[in-house]
Amino acid sequence: MLKPVIQEEATGCGIASVANILGRTYSEMKRVANAMGIHANDESLWSDTRYVRKLLSHAGVETSADEIPFESWSTLPDLALLSIKHHQEDGRNFWHWVVFKRVDGEGFVLDSASYLPSNIRTDFTAMQPKWFIEVRNA
Repeated sequence: MLKPVIQEEATGCGIASVANILGRTYSEMKRVANAMGIHANDESLWSDTRYVRKLLSHAGVETSADEIPFESWSTLPDLALLSIKHHQEDGRNFWHWVVFKRVDGEGFVLDSASYLPSNIRTDFTAMQPKWFIEVRNA
């Protein structure tokens, strides 16, 4: 049974998403992130992809070099970081990180937001991703 990681801080979606990919707990991932100088309360975490890439790379996981525009759920790779809830504040882009995963041909999203009734989501039309980062050899 898949048990999604829930973010323990309002701004911890990136840390929680990496924990979901690596099969770690939020507190384990937060310790690793903090030791690398990455902190959930750093606003740049919400508008920069290098932090999640750095955490995944530290664990030996490869990611696509660029953000890939989202076209459809069916064309996503079997594992990807997705940016949803895009918005701008003071001219800066912000988003919420979630993980798309496909197992035995069935796709779902691991969303770490604590307010959701279920953190395993299949309500694809409600999410509206802007782009994704492919995750390989996780």
